Amino acid sequence: MTPGSEKPDDGTAVFTDKMRYPYIAYSQRVEIHPIFKGLSGDPLIVDLSADSPLYNEVDLFDQRAFQSWLDKSMEEGRGFSWGVASYLEDRKPLLYQHPQMREEERYFHLGLDIIVGLGTPLHAPLDGVVVESAYEEGEGNYGGNVLLRHESPVFETFYSLYGHLNRERLPPCGSGFKAGEVFAFIGDFHENGNWFYHTHLQIITRKGYDMGYLSKGYCSASDLKIMDSISPSPLSLFKV
Repeated sequence: MTPGSEKPDDGTAVFTDKMRYPYIAYSQRVEIHPIFKGLSGDPLIVDLSADSPLYNEVDLFDQRAFQSWLDKSMEEGRGFSWGVASYLEDRKPLLYQHPQMREEERYFHLGLDIIVGLGTPLHAPLDGVVVESAYEEGEGNYGGNVLLRHESPVFETFYSLYGHLNRERLPPCGSGFKAGEVFAFIGDFHENGNWFYHTHLQIITRKGYDMGYLSKGYCSASDLKIMDSISPSPLSLFKV
């Protein structure tokens, strides 16, 4: 067997005691910490899909107006203090205006959008090292973003990506963070790609990292069939 491989040289499959994401959520040996502390109650579910009734309620192409709608929705005694928008949601109407999405027909959302207030701190869900800490300029892009690499004897190495962050408070590459430590903050319109206040949480496997999915927050319909091995659902890493 080749050292570090999961298959012997003859191609016969063997088992490994390292878990693949997302099964770490079932392990007694892995403690996942909340990315945002103090979230309570049910979230406001925000539908940004192609057939969402929200298009008739608010101008989703005006992110400041949409942010005002979110603020009002949470303030009107409805009991919401945070919100979410879905993984693998088809957002073609919202994204078609951006050439970088339209060219490759990448409309399916590869992250979980976690909606919290401006300046809210993000905490590392697991021990991690900052692999990328950058600013992606341009409307519709990530703005401030951070990629953490998570390694452990218990699970296979994977990455967690956080977008739409405060540009001035990004951690330096190579920084190590213990689970639960603050590593970044939610950014404003001028530094977050001109999006509503949230972070885009995306999981990227080693295969996905090698394929360049660090820069792809959306995929095409034809790529959906391989997403479990490239950029699986981030729900297992998001603990309330």
